[in-house]
Amino acid sequence: MLRLDKYLADMGLGTRTEVKQFIKKGQVLVNEEIVKKPEYKVSAVEDEIVCCGKKVGYTEFEYIMLNKPQGVVSATQDERDKTVLDLITEHDRKDLFPVGRLDKDTEGLLLLTNDGKLAHELLSPKKHVPKTYFVIVDGVVTKEDVDLFAEGFQVDAELFSKPAQLKILEAKEQSEVYLTITEGKFHQVKRMFQSVNKPVLYLKRVQMGRLKLDETLKLGQYRQLTEEELALLR
Repeated sequence: MLRLDKYLADMGLGTRTEVKQFIKKGQVLVNEEIVKKPEYKVSAVEDEIVCCGKKVGYTEFEYIMLNKPQGVVSATQDERDKTVLDLITEHDRKDLFPVGRLDKDTEGLLLLTNDGKLAHELLSPKKHVPKTYFVIVDGVVTKEDVDLFAEGFQVDAELFSKPAQLKILEAKEQSEVYLTITEGKFHQVKRMFQSVNKPVLYLKRVQMGRLKLDETLKLGQYRQLTEEELALLR
């Protein structure tokens, strides 16, 4: 059972203060009867809730796949830059957050949810959840680079990289590769390639665990995960 004001706030009808005003003004119906007590307990399964003439269903957890564009920060709020949550225009929930971070200039797969337990499972260093990136670098990637990344190596004074899988797609003046890592240190992919004198020109995350980016999503677009995709994450 949930407090009526929490139910409405969770589903993006407003802040707790705002929805309390709707309730006290008689604008909320529970099973076709006006309820004016914010603390009134309702069932997300059995009760029908209507607020300001709009039926409000309840979903405890949401899972959104976003194809993050460049120029947007992976945060819930930022005073200077647009955040990934600013892109989610069709969902008014206030409790969504990005699972992990992608750099401002990095594109690709980002999961947004309000499921803290799942987020912890995906981000915990103990779980070693693999993350795969499509990378374009300045320079010819070699078999020596593949072997070095596979062994794990001292990237710089602060970072020792665990073994990572480097797959060469095109080895030329600007090489294209897939890189799979099992950690997520600050600017890790960029630092790894910088350490072998092949700076990153373009970076896009294409997979997290077994969840792959839906390539039909254009940059900035998003959708709910399917039940099958959610099962892959879990």
